[in-house]
Amino acid sequence: MFKMKVLVGAAAFTTALAVPLWTVAGVDLTSGVTPVSEGVAAAPAADPPDSSGPSAMPGMHDESNGSPAVTDWKAMDKQMAARDKSFPAATKGTGAQVLEPKVLADGTKQFDLTAKVTKWEVEPGKTVDAWAYNGTVPGPTMHVNLRDKVRVVLHNQLPESTVIHWHGLPVTNDMDGVSNITQEPVAPGASYAYTFTASEQSVGWYHSHHDGTKQVTNGLFGAFLIDQVPVPAGVKVSQEIPMMVQDAGTIGMTINGKSFPATAPVRARRGDWIKVHYFNAGTQSHPMHLHRMAQLVIAKDGYPLPQPYRADTVNVAPGERYTVLIHATELGKWAWHCHIFTHSEGSQGMFGLFTELIVT
Repeated sequence: MFKMKVLVGAAAFTTALAVPLWTVAGVDLTSGVTPVSEGVAAAPAADPPDSSGPSAMPGMHDESNGSPAVTDWKAMDKQMAARDKSFPAATKGTGAQVLEPKVLADGTKQFDLTAKVTKWEVEPGKTVDAWAYNGTVPGPTMHVNLRDKVRVVLHNQLPESTVIHWHGLPVTNDMDGVSNITQEPVAPGASYAYTFTASEQSVGWYHSHHDGTKQVTNGLFGAFLIDQVPVPAGVKVSQEIPMMVQDAGTIGMTINGKSFPATAPVRARRGDWIKVHYFNAGTQSHPMHLHRMAQLVIAKDGYPLPQPYRADTVNVAPGERYTVLIHATELGKWAWHCHIFTHSEGSQGMFGLFTELIVT
């Protein structure tokens, strides 16, 4: 009898395992979303990835039969060369440009940001509906000094409410900019002023915290720097560059709002020191790799490292910032890209998160 019970129990367990998991009540594993009870509004699904154009991962082969699709390698080489050699390609609009403040009577530095749906050219021939601050992706870079009083006025011209969160910046709780947690959403047509004191050196960024799945990936993000990250003795920085990466929404795989071949090259004279701030505004990690020359990592999330270290690849997770120094010692054009190849390189050539360091 005991043996029979064991056999029956084993059969029942096997049958249970055979039932598809997606039939379990209350769990929909086919979409990864738990069904919402009747009477509760479900959150809208994220925008589907753009599958058109080279910036949407070109070069993906048909492997449904177990082997790569047959390719005319000469035609592929010609196509790749035409695309790669078109760098840097001209497009309309430049993101992350420094925004000069209006200085008020009491010395407060005021910045005005208008959030609005804007036509944005990601690469030649690909224009998207971006959600942008002041008409650019990323939005303007704001840079203030330690102890400055700061006032940022948000003017909402979007078709829905929004807010601004100050990621990594020293703000009070009521200025943190999280919809329904620290403030009411800013409705379409309304304005809202954020005020804080630049009380500590920071490498921060600002972004929407209202329907962020759509608003941030579609372009509502930008850099905000307080003072300067200290550099080692004897280093004189010739240029400082914010490098904001994105990977989703209408913007897609981009560096500072542009996809290769429209990404901006970094140009330097031999012997220059370049300071780069990596910001990951996207949804995936990006190992940023520079060929030949080391990246000296001097700060993480704006906090100076007591022991800087050298790396050729710096992995930047969503929300993270890394500050690196590059000593441009080697002449030539050097590849600089995310080392996840489906983010930067395919059978149509380079795309997405790829640029060059050009040393002369």
